[in-house]
Amino acid sequence: MDGDDVHGTVKLVSKEGDTFEVPIEIAKLSNLVVTTLGEDDDEDDMVEIPLPNVKATVLAKVIEYCTHYKQVETMTVITTPLKSNRIEEIVQEWYADFVNVNQTLLFELVTAANFMDIKALLDLTCLAVSVLIKGKSAEEIRRIFNISNDFSPEEEDQN
Repeated sequence: MDGDDVHGTVKLVSKEGDTFEVPIEIAKLSNLVVTTLGEDDDEDDMVEIPLPNVKATVLAKVIEYCTHYKQVETMTVITTPLKSNRIEEIVQEWYADFVNVNQTLLFELVTAANFMDIKALLDLTCLAVSVLIKGKSAEEIRRIFNISNDFSPEEEDQN
């Protein structure tokens, strides 16, 4: 890591074309950013990284997460098997509150964390999804994930 990494910034561009200027040290929680910056090592210009799969509202939340993770407190590592079904007993309160969002935003955060390759955020959002579906029937899970039931009644009876 050279001296520019500590003070430099990178521009993350959302699906809608909104630009977020983020300190490189925070943006580097994303392996996608690390890989992209590695390709542009000889550039002195500010790097712009398009994120065509990430909406601006979701990107703002991702940046909020990364900023807290780097500047306030690192999230407790999520280990399996889970020691509890309650998120706040697995990670710190701020992180539990962070994923206490509507289902649509939660799924968009999972997708963004996966696309941007931010392991800790992907672990947290997947934990929140697992808590959401734990103890639900197959029909309830299909409804949550918007999956149609293509089993015939006979196939359904076999399960």
